[in-house]
Amino acid sequence: MNAPATKPAATLPEPDINEVSKPYWDALQNGKLTFQHCRHCGNNWLPARGECPKCLEADYEWQGASGKAKLISWVVYHRAFHPAFEGRLPYNVAVVELAEGPRMISNVIIDDAETLVIDQPLTFVAAQEQGHGIARFKPV
Repeated sequence: MNAPATKPAATLPEPDINEVSKPYWDALQNGKLTFQHCRHCGNNWLPARGECPKCLEADYEWQGASGKAKLISWVVYHRAFHPAFEGRLPYNVAVVELAEGPRMISNVIIDDAETLVIDQPLTFVAAQEQGHGIARFKPV
């Protein structure tokens, strides 16, 4: 009699690392959070793109973030919509605004999501998932 087949562990979807986003992912791999800055109009943004979303100029540079942020919004998932998240329930997905202006989607490292509040000060925490650097945040 054959042994029952075990279900392989689900993995998270891979990030879309391309020519434009590679500096962001490389910085995270080194424990640093960066964002794009437009040399033309001064706008700061994430996620990575080939031109400024405000003035549409392709004259940008990467700048290091201070690591300071605030919580804009969040949701707590109690159901996994992807098999890789089944062991993480419940987990939060948050919109975080960096002190420099860009907003990004991340997670807040916290034991009780019921204690999260709008505009809560946060700080960047470098983390690793499946060999990729990722940005997470924790309350100050």
